[in-house]
Amino acid sequence: MEANAFDGMRVVELAQWVFVPVAGALLADWGADVIRIERLEGDPYRGLATQGIGTDRGGVNLSMALANRGKRSMALNLRHESGLAVLHELLSTADVFLTSLRPGALGRLGLDAATLRKRYPTLVYARGHGFGTRGPDANQPGYDSSAFWARGGVGHILTPPDRDYPISQRGAMGDRNGAMALAFGIATALLKRTKTGVGSVVDVSLLATAMWTLSSDLLAALNGGSAEPMGGRGPAVNPLVGNYRTKDGRHIQLMFLQGDRYWPEFCRVVGRDDLIDDPRFNDLAARRANAEACVAELDSIFARHTLDEWKELLAKLDAPWAPMQSVQEVIEDPQIAANGYVGEVSLEDGQTYRLPSVPVQLDEEAAPLRRAPEHGEHTEALLEELGYDWDAISKLMEQGVIP
Repeated sequence: MEANAFDGMRVVELAQWVFVPVAGALLADWGADVIRIERLEGDPYRGLATQGIGTDRGGVNLSMALANRGKRSMALNLRHESGLAVLHELLSTADVFLTSLRPGALGRLGLDAATLRKRYPTLVYARGHGFGTRGPDANQPGYDSSAFWARGGVGHILTPPDRDYPISQRGAMGDRNGAMALAFGIATALLKRTKTGVGSVVDVSLLATAMWTLSSDLLAALNGGSAEPMGGRGPAVNPLVGNYRTKDGRHIQLMFLQGDRYWPEFCRVVGRDDLIDDPRFNDLAARRANAEACVAELDSIFARHTLDEWKELLAKLDAPWAPMQSVQEVIEDPQIAANGYVGEVSLEDGQTYRLPSVPVQLDEEAAPLRRAPEHGEHTEALLEELGYDWDAISKLMEQGVIP
């Protein structure tokens, strides 16, 4: 069997909801043994009903499946000293401790970074949080809609100025972006450990993730420029960067950042050779000076054909453009199938379901997708691995440490 990047690595995950668990799933995709510690009552995300992909689906909870694929689950009462003792036995075998608990809760449990690094010097201590671990709001709960979308400025910059209320965020946008950064940080810390022999503390916040996502706007704001929402199609500084409506009410996105390079061939493809040398449009400066007229010409051109007709026409053009697609169209896009961007999970009973694959591929292969564990599914097996016999396991049940 071919080796995976994180084979032999053990991750103990004490986290809930989406952000940090997705980071654990990414590590599991590449071979890590990720043991997720759940409360006796389970991760509250298990009970979330949303978009027909959670508990409201009537089948596999796809939200949980995506965030927890490939892991093992142990249900454990950490308020009991015996539960904490079990956790420490796992940590003594772990390479990574991954958590979403806030600093106050970690401190009360004796699981803060300073304590665990002293006890386990080689452990990589990774935490995801809303607003950072310092400052007045370090202990404030933060979900992606609050920390990433609202406070991080993403919702503001994406809401057209003529709306009475900000647009709503799509599910877990900040969470899954933050999870990629957190998994990258963990991989970096593990690589550093091979050189130093010492673990590191890895931090990623949803607030910082929002700022990174909006880097272009932040660069403008930090240097005295404008970083405000744009209404409609935005300013036509370059008319060849923007979207245009087709005859059937769909849209084509042009992204000709090098407009002078693409303009002549574009004009030929769309049957408007007369525009190639038109002094109003024949170079970047002219098109910018006559942006309104150029946009009007392009509006007229794109209104002549349907989206499907434009896709066929523009396929002849070696330039960056794309149809504006719905999510339903995205999953049927032939590029998705060709590159394995959607994977399939097979269950023991023969049932299957599809999930988006991690965007990263190694050797032109996506990571194989495995199912997520049921709540506490591996509790007893993990205790046996730690050396507990059935009498000891039964005692933990009686004490209310495990279900």
